Amino acid sequence: MAGPDSRTDAVDRSPSKRADVCVIGSGPAGALIAHDLAGRGYDVVVLEAGPRFDFDSRPERMERALRPGRSNDSVWDMGGERDAFSSSGERQYPLNAARAKGIGGSTLRWQGMVMRLHESDFERRSRDGVGADWPISYEDLRPYYARAERELGVEGATDNPFSPPREEPFPLPAFEPSYSDSIFADACERLGITTHSAGNARNSEPYDDRSACVGYGTCQPVCPSGAKYDASTHIEAAEEEGARVIDRAPVQRLETDSSGARVERAVYATPDGERVQKARQFVVACGGVETPRLLLLSRSDQHPNGLANSSGLVGRYFMDHLFAGVGGTLDRETRQQHVGFITSETHQFYDDPGQGTGGTNGTNATSAATRGMLASEGDFGPIKLEFLNYAGPSPVGVALGNGSWGDDLAGSLRDDYGTHIAIGGLVGQLPWKENRVALDRSRTDDHGNPVPDVRWSIDDRTKRTIERANEIQRAILDELGAEISWTVGPENTGPAYHHMGTTRMGTDPTASVVDARLRTHDVSNLTIASSSVFPTSGAMNPTLTIAALALKAARHLDRDL
Repeated sequence: MAGPDSRTDAVDRSPSKRADVCVIGSGPAGALIAHDLAGRGYDVVVLEAGPRFDFDSRPERMERALRPGRSNDSVWDMGGERDAFSSSGERQYPLNAARAKGIGGSTLRWQGMVMRLHESDFERRSRDGVGADWPISYEDLRPYYARAERELGVEGATDNPFSPPREEPFPLPAFEPSYSDSIFADACERLGITTHSAGNARNSEPYDDRSACVGYGTCQPVCPSGAKYDASTHIEAAEEEGARVIDRAPVQRLETDSSGARVERAVYATPDGERVQKARQFVVACGGVETPRLLLLSRSDQHPNGLANSSGLVGRYFMDHLFAGVGGTLDRETRQQHVGFITSETHQFYDDPGQGTGGTNGTNATSAATRGMLASEGDFGPIKLEFLNYAGPSPVGVALGNGSWGDDLAGSLRDDYGTHIAIGGLVGQLPWKENRVALDRSRTDDHGNPVPDVRWSIDDRTKRTIERANEIQRAILDELGAEISWTVGPENTGPAYHHMGTTRMGTDPTASVVDARLRTHDVSNLTIASSSVFPTSGAMNPTLTIAALALKAARHLDRDL
């Protein structure tokens, strides 16, 4: 197959003699910071653990994703000693199922949904008495959200009455709702549930030298056309501004000066041996698992528990979003799989998940039982509901995995495809100190380093919130007259692979790892740009907030430099 770009064989991986900033990781945070600072004239070096993938390999990767029996990990060449991990917590955590190591990071395979956190997410402790407050507010991040939407190319409409305040329009017009969205819209209207567009970092028209979406439908795990944003876009732009980007250069540890107050160098591996990159400022942008792992691997006499870990909280408070879903079939066509991404959702139950609804509009009398399900009392977290227009089996998967031919295959496709419908949702979990990313010293990676150990469990409040989401989802499908065939609830839920919280932000150095500008409390020239800094998880996909925080951090770094 077409694998990593053959040009990487000739790449000079020796360190730069002079670097103002060393950025570790080339996902959205690292890419945006590298592009911003290189554009301001600074000497920037980016160290990326994985390869630079050839864009022309994407059609083959799409085919690999579609074929039955292929591992989801293999689409972006994950697996083996390099990506080994442990999961010793209460719940097994399938870490590699949605990771990608390479130029672009996790955005190579993400779904592409982007939305702003609500004002309430920044004040969870003050409002609800749980979790923690952020040391910044929505208003602090608001201008960076607007810029992040422009940088990523976000489509959307200002039709969401539950969204936080904004004045500027989305950079791109919203996609038209899918056919199955119209089916949901009628039922939701009768139940008094407001539906609205869903923001995507996906081109609804040509933007930033990338084409409009052409509808491959395999957005997760691969977009062959490049219409969906991935961070390789900003890495290439950073290189045009003069940044050096070194792939296949996993950083082994960060080393400080004799005082321990400043990072002096990053020690990184290459196919030809270890190298050392010095810089004035260092940015760790490796995501919510590899970031704390690198800090823990960087222990020294000055930092015996790991770099920037005087609080003992590096790796602690690991959070993810949990999936809740209900699905089934209708006695009519739903046109599933015609769109590979979500075009409509509702945030009505985000800030007030226990609320009731307005009842029926009179076109179809809603049952008292159904209305009762839509009013619930209890202590819940935020809920984001999504209308899944790709629910049910893929026709390609059915055809390739069925084993039948001709009329028998056609009959199977008619029976298994075309009438499925489902509602999904994300639920945020509370930050628990016991949930953490630690080092498993009994197992090592391809460079002899202890692998990350994800210790993960789900608290009772999160379980109640998942149950609440299921109640609302079942009520909508009941209103549609669907035959419900599956439910993903508290016992069989799984993660959305949004790794958050492991280097949390705060004002108290004893209770957090970084300050409000994302600089570590312990080390003056070390910035962490990642969802790992989130004090709480909310229930919104985190990438837009990651991007906004990265742009804010770049401004602070510019002032320091």
